[in-house]
Amino acid sequence: MSKFKVNKTYKEINDKIRSGEVVVVTADEIVDIVKEKGPVKAAETVDVVTTATFAPMCSSGAFINFGQSVPTIRASQVWLNNVPAYAGLAAVDCYIGATEACLEDPLNKVWPGEFNYGGGHVIHDLIAGKAVHLKAAGYGTSCYPNRGIEKDIRLSDLRQATLCNPRNGYQNYNCAVNFSNKTIYTYMGTLKPKVGNANYSTSGQLSPLFNDPYYKTIGLGTRIFLGGGEGYVTWHGTQHNPSAERNEKGIPKTPAGTMWVMGDLKQMKPEWIVGVSLRGYGISLAVGMGVPIPILNEEMAQFTAVTDKDIEVQIVDYGNDYPNGINKNYGFATYDELKSGAIVFNGKDVPTVPLSSVAKAREIAEILKDWIQSQKFLLGEPQFTLPTK
Repeated sequence: MSKFKVNKTYKEINDKIRSGEVVVVTADEIVDIVKEKGPVKAAETVDVVTTATFAPMCSSGAFINFGQSVPTIRASQVWLNNVPAYAGLAAVDCYIGATEACLEDPLNKVWPGEFNYGGGHVIHDLIAGKAVHLKAAGYGTSCYPNRGIEKDIRLSDLRQATLCNPRNGYQNYNCAVNFSNKTIYTYMGTLKPKVGNANYSTSGQLSPLFNDPYYKTIGLGTRIFLGGGEGYVTWHGTQHNPSAERNEKGIPKTPAGTMWVMGDLKQMKPEWIVGVSLRGYGISLAVGMGVPIPILNEEMAQFTAVTDKDIEVQIVDYGNDYPNGINKNYGFATYDELKSGAIVFNGKDVPTVPLSSVAKAREIAEILKDWIQSQKFLLGEPQFTLPTK
């Protein structure tokens, strides 16, 4: 016998989607519904809550099959717009990583480097329909005698191109500050000396894993909005750490769960997959992702009612502690405080800087809501959910 007063199945919710009777709200909207109705009535009323994030996600990339040449080639080295891609897969398959820089980039030799173009930009250019110059070198075999090819490719010409991101959608992350006396350049952006600013990166109460903190509905086979098209959660992401310390509402206070996601590059749109240059650090890829949370019971309704005031973020020094592997924090800030534009730290107001876009996340949540309401998007029931330990 279930411990819940409300019990729904994925099939029942998908049947409601097919019939046009489904009730879908965003993660922002569910907050007031649960507050006014309570979790049981909210669960009876609402079937799906849409969550979203749009932020740099470095652990991203794409598998590309660029097609055979005549004579045939076994590519051992591949470059796309002069950005090295990994070719140790098969004859004409490669993987382009989002953070790879183009060959002529001076990196940080002229410090801080600008990192104007890299793997994330290549992926964006392909999705935008631009021609990308392919160069491939082979060592020659009996079945693959060709030793080199060059050609321009477009996404529409490719047999297959798959976005494959081993770590996206981090469940909480650090608030980055700099205790040192000089400006530093990090994957969390530029940090001014003597705690001149505080940078953070998730969409707070809209972020997917904050709305399902114990991963009860997210796992292998969960269908998601990915880059403007459909994608899937295919595994727990690298660095997945479900045992992180949590507050009384079950929200992790430090970096915790992650998702491994995949999707068809040909379905995606350039406004939702964008190459990012981080001054003095490198290249990344801003990824738009939306995850529908099925309201199977009142517990899920309560989880999705999380607010920015409920979510605490640890403050970490990137000037000395982080690069030296010192695991220490200097207190916590809530997303409500971070989004206000300033936090109080050691008695002074410190400006806050988001790396993620809440406006874009809200747009994604609304798009996903519309897809579900218009019967274009069914929920994918996970074969198993993300590990909790």
